[in-house]
Amino acid sequence: MLAADLVALTDQPPFARSAVDGWALRAADTAAASAAAPVVLRAAGAVPMGAAATATVVPGTAVRVPTGGMLPPGADAVVMQEEVEITSETVAVRRSVRAGENVVDRGIDVRAGETLLSRGRRLRPADLGVLAGQGVARVQVTRPPGVAILATGDEVVPPGVRLGPGQVHDMNSAALAGAVRAAGGLPTVLGIVPDERTAVEDALRDATAIHEMVLISGGSSVGERDVVAEAIEALGPPGILVHGVAVRPGKPTVLAAAGGVPVIGLPGNPVSALVIFELFARPVLDRLLGADPRTGPWRTVRARAATAIEGAKGREDYRRVRLEARGTEVWAVALPAGSLVLTSLVRADGIVVLAPGARVAEGDEVEVRLWG
Repeated sequence: MLAADLVALTDQPPFARSAVDGWALRAADTAAASAAAPVVLRAAGAVPMGAAATATVVPGTAVRVPTGGMLPPGADAVVMQEEVEITSETVAVRRSVRAGENVVDRGIDVRAGETLLSRGRRLRPADLGVLAGQGVARVQVTRPPGVAILATGDEVVPPGVRLGPGQVHDMNSAALAGAVRAAGGLPTVLGIVPDERTAVEDALRDATAIHEMVLISGGSSVGERDVVAEAIEALGPPGILVHGVAVRPGKPTVLAAAGGVPVIGLPGNPVSALVIFELFARPVLDRLLGADPRTGPWRTVRARAATAIEGAKGREDYRRVRLEARGTEVWAVALPAGSLVLTSLVRADGIVVLAPGARVAEGDEVEVRLWG
C-alpha cells in the first residue's frame, strides 16, 4: 500500500508525438488532396528517434517522423507513410488529413501537478508502469503488518506427520497464511497449541507482544471446552468484543483486542475460517495498511441461479458458487454448503450472500462476490 499521495512531476507524454510512421505537416495544406490529385509538399528534413525535433514545418512542407517521435514545431497532423509517395525532395500526399490526426498530445495521459496515485492504494501492474513513466524508481509504502497464526486442537497435527486415529492435518494455518499474504500482511505460522488454557494463553501473550494482529483457529465454540475465548479474555482490556456471529459458515467467531492488537478467534472448520477471514480479518488488515476505504474488498458480477438456493434461518448465509457461461448469460451453480468441504472454495469462483431465511429461485439474478 502506498504510504503517501504521489503527485505527477511531468506531463505524460512530456511532448506531442506521432502515433505512426509518417510525415508531420499542416492539415490545412492537405485539404484538396486526393488519390487522383495528390498535394505535393517539400520534404523539409526528419525527426531523429529519441531526439528533439529541430526542423520546423512551414506552409507547403512536411517533415519525416517515426512512431513515438516528437512532433516538430508548426505541424498539427501526421499522414501515414503508406499514404504518400516520396521523391528525394518532395512528398505527394494522396488524401486530406484533419488537425490532430495521428498525433498524441502532450499531457493526454497525465498532467503535471495532478494526484497520480492516492495514499492507501494497493499498487497494481499498470500503476508501476505509470510511476516508471514519471521517472519514479522508489515509492514509500506501508510496512506489511505482522500477523501471527496459531492453531489449536489436540486432534490437529502438522502436514507431513502421519495421522493417527482421530487426528487431522492442520489445514487452517497454511490457508490463512496464504490469505494474509494475499491481503498484504506478513504471516508468521506459530504452530499448533494444545487445548489447554495456560498453553493457549501463553502462546497468545507471546504473539500479541510482537505482532500487529493475531489469528487463532479452533476451540472458539461456546461450550465447556472454550479455552480460546477464556485465554483471549485473560489477555486484558478491552478483551472480547464479539463472541458468535450470525453468519453461516462461521458462527463461533471471537473478535477481540489485547491492548492495541486485534485478536480474532476463527472457527476450526477450514471453510468457516477462510470466510470469517474475508469478512472480519481482511478489513482489519486493510485498516492497518492504511488502505483507501473507498475501495471495497469485493469485486462482483451478476449471474442467474442455476438451482434454487435456501438461506440459513437466523444467519446470513455465504454460499459458494461456480460460474458457468450458458449462451450469452452467466449462471451461478451452488456448491456443497458444509463448512468442512474445503474443496467447495477450491472450485468456487465466488460467493452469493443470502439474508437470513432468504430463498433464491432457479433463474433469479444474484450478485456474486468473486473469490480470490
